[in-house]
Amino acid sequence: MFCLKEKLKLRVFVNYIGSKRYASSVLGNAYQPKAVEKQELPLDETANYPKKGVFSMIFPPPNVTGNLHLGHALTATIQDVIIRRQKEKDLEVLWIPGMDHAGIATQVVVEKNLMRERSMSRYDLGRQKFQEEILKWKTLREKDIRANLKSLGLSFAWEREYYTMNEGQCKAVTKAFVELFEKGLIYRDTDLINWSCSLESAISDIEIDNVEINGPTPIPVPGYEKNIIFGEITNVAYRVEGGSETDEIIVSTTRPETLLGDVAVAVHPDDDRYSRYRGRDTKLWHPFREISIPLIFDEGVDQAFGTGAVKITPSHDKWDFSLAKRHNLPHVDVIDERGRIFLGFGSFSDLPRFTARERIKDSLAQLGLLRGTKSHSMILPRCSRSGDIVEYLKKPQWYLKCQEAALEAVEAVRAGRMKIVPEEFQSEWFRWLQNCHDWCISRQIWWGHRIPAFECSSGDSTKWIAAESVAEALEKAEKIFQGKVDKIKRDTDVLDTWFSSGLLPLSVFGWPEKSKDLEKYFPLDLMETGHDILFFWVARMTMLSLMLTGEIPFRKILLHGIICDSQGRKMSKSLGNVILPEQVINGTSIEELIQQSEHFHRSGIISEAEMKRSIDEVSKNHPNGIPECGIDALRFTLCSYNISNHFVNFDTAECHANKLFFNKIWQASRFTIKAFESVNPKPEDLTKGLENFSEMDKWILEKLFCTQKVVKDSIDRYSFHLATAALKTFFYSNFCNVYLETTKSSINAKNSKATGHLLTLRTCLVEGLKLMEYFTPFLVNELLKFLPNAPSLSNLDKIHAEVHIEQIIEICATIRGIKSQNNIVKKNNPQLVIWADNSFIPEVRKHSETIKTLAMIPDLKIIDDRGVFNEEKCSIKSVAKHFCWFGIHVNNIKETKENNPAEQKLAKLLSSLHKLEEIVKDEGYQRSAPESKKEKHKEKIKRLTAEINAIKELHQL
Repeated sequence: MFCLKEKLKLRVFVNYIGSKRYASSVLGNAYQPKAVEKQELPLDETANYPKKGVFSMIFPPPNVTGNLHLGHALTATIQDVIIRRQKEKDLEVLWIPGMDHAGIATQVVVEKNLMRERSMSRYDLGRQKFQEEILKWKTLREKDIRANLKSLGLSFAWEREYYTMNEGQCKAVTKAFVELFEKGLIYRDTDLINWSCSLESAISDIEIDNVEINGPTPIPVPGYEKNIIFGEITNVAYRVEGGSETDEIIVSTTRPETLLGDVAVAVHPDDDRYSRYRGRDTKLWHPFREISIPLIFDEGVDQAFGTGAVKITPSHDKWDFSLAKRHNLPHVDVIDERGRIFLGFGSFSDLPRFTARERIKDSLAQLGLLRGTKSHSMILPRCSRSGDIVEYLKKPQWYLKCQEAALEAVEAVRAGRMKIVPEEFQSEWFRWLQNCHDWCISRQIWWGHRIPAFECSSGDSTKWIAAESVAEALEKAEKIFQGKVDKIKRDTDVLDTWFSSGLLPLSVFGWPEKSKDLEKYFPLDLMETGHDILFFWVARMTMLSLMLTGEIPFRKILLHGIICDSQGRKMSKSLGNVILPEQVINGTSIEELIQQSEHFHRSGIISEAEMKRSIDEVSKNHPNGIPECGIDALRFTLCSYNISNHFVNFDTAECHANKLFFNKIWQASRFTIKAFESVNPKPEDLTKGLENFSEMDKWILEKLFCTQKVVKDSIDRYSFHLATAALKTFFYSNFCNVYLETTKSSINAKNSKATGHLLTLRTCLVEGLKLMEYFTPFLVNELLKFLPNAPSLSNLDKIHAEVHIEQIIEICATIRGIKSQNNIVKKNNPQLVIWADNSFIPEVRKHSETIKTLAMIPDLKIIDDRGVFNEEKCSIKSVAKHFCWFGIHVNNIKETKENNPAEQKLAKLLSSLHKLEEIVKDEGYQRSAPESKKEKHKEKIKRLTAEINAIKELHQL
């Protein structure tokens, strides 16, 4: 038998509030997040103690374009929980915050702001003054972002905060570009790229939203007063030269404006519709350029698309571009950087591309070549920054060769040097990197890291040179040209933002200098971020690190899902489901949410139609606004979802429910403080209290130990949702709803059990709050100030409650359930009758007071003989366990067939038994399930069968 005196150790926590030993009068009547969270969190007191090792991590930098969104809050909270756990393991942690200059995103926001406030574009200001405006914007926004992050209670190393365009970062970016250029990994070439005509810049794949269009759909496009219709396919006839008037090939296109750049028509060689043209040099007449273009055969043509004949425009379509290479076809550029038709195309010259679309269709009709337009489902690429329709233009750009580094990154994961969690994303990693294309790293915007490349000329010779300065470029050019350099001009383009952020694992530690920090903290121990940027950021960090150092940048990659609304829809301003952290923390009215949608419309972010839809959605989803939840509730809720899922469906109602959960803990703390005040034990009484532990004390302490293990193990496995679930089960179901209720009679009587209860109450709160602190630092910091001065129990793993305690609690839960189903309340004067078999009846007698307390029935009659129990005239009878039956006498309540608890329970048990029997009959289960699992299921089937038979016998069912 367990002996408390021999096994328990004491650890004393002294928490005096002024001169008082207890302070229930100081602790507020209810949990108020604003009052609690305005207090600053204490500094880490163990920071200067000797450590067992190092743990390093960086925070993915938010863009300096606005306030934090829920995605940032999710990332920050996950990382903070991880950091707190590493500190607990006595590791020296370094968690570095920072912000990203966000080239395109910031330029778009500032330029929109300029146009709205001053009716000026960046061209009106000029490059230098426009950059000054961006710097002003950045200074304002970074304060808000920093304040948002600090408000979440994050334990960042703020003194190491970085910004991707500060001096150290700029030095690293320049050095990396020059080094990679000299290694032959960066080169300049003309290729087809994603182009935003509104931004007049190349954009990356991540800045493209592929919108699914099902039939004719009007869509707003920057620069056009009226919406442009997409979702149509147009059939155009190309006449065959030398054939009859009816000898024509009809092509299908969703982009008639590019017809001007057609250089061929292609069909599949096996398409019987065009078999008569095989083996012939077939030419088609181009009606606008008035030249002949060839009919070619290519196996890449989709016979099911349109007529099976497709126009080939290499300068404006990626597939056409690759086909043109295979067939050695020329290129004809039609659309310029501004989205207008190039000069030289007659009446179509200088027209906006979508205006030209309609003019070309009109001209085709006049020429008798238009064969109709019909509805068509398609994927429309839109620039996420500007809302523009993406063009594919052939432009000279800078590229980074990625294939070799990509394969090294694949091998690093295969060899286990770098681990991806969840493992399912490994296949995504391999898929992306094994087919990795060269990376277009140049952008034609004004905000960002200016490319350190110089075009140098000597006579008729021109050479691109990468250098850290003009002087260095001139020196290199003179060596190359072996003499005088006539002209030197720096490229005006800037680098893709992902290039500078891709260097962060190195640059935050002072690279390219060989610093102590680089040696100590690199590679990072963990890179945690959303799975949507696995390739765009994580893979590029890996490739750049391998290219520049030969080392992986981090040992482990943890990926979380994308924040969506409670219905699983991605958060979007046009849907009206965007929720900001501060709206959850502070609460917001329906009027304020509607005003937010109206602000998005006035700012040009969404159209009037989108605003109306947004307001409808807001009114439907949050008719009463969003209630105040607080920072801790936001953190706890974000970690309550399984982050390994592809999507995290955030629900404000769940967040508010967690705030109420914290109030439950708050009230339990008030109860404990008042209990100490009431009993007022002396220190020696508390020490003696260890001898007075009840079985319920032991039970809750055993539950506490199990919860400690589950929470810590779950955090170590990044299963944060299991940790929060375990905490809710412990505090709600075990501590507050069960254990705390059983202590009240002894505490009120101030008997010998009271001191044992006091020690247990305090231990559960102190140790339980330490587990909560990972997620709710503000709540824990506040409550620990007020808990009484008393010994706190350790060696919880040595405490074991009697096995019957769990059964007693389950029986009480069943009784409460029957009472609830039948609306039995105190005024019905319920009386409980229990029969149990011979092996269990002593436990019922021993714990009769606990049963009355937890079942919330003042009178209990215990019957030894089942025959006597059967003769007992009760309003309701049921089975708690197959070895324990009970009945309830009540006033004015009758059991009805419509609400027969016995039949309901029987149906539930039969369903569980059927499911379990189906599992064990499965051949795969029989073949491969562990014997321990088979035995467990066999025992459960036995128990279910016994309970089912008991119910049938009791109710003659």
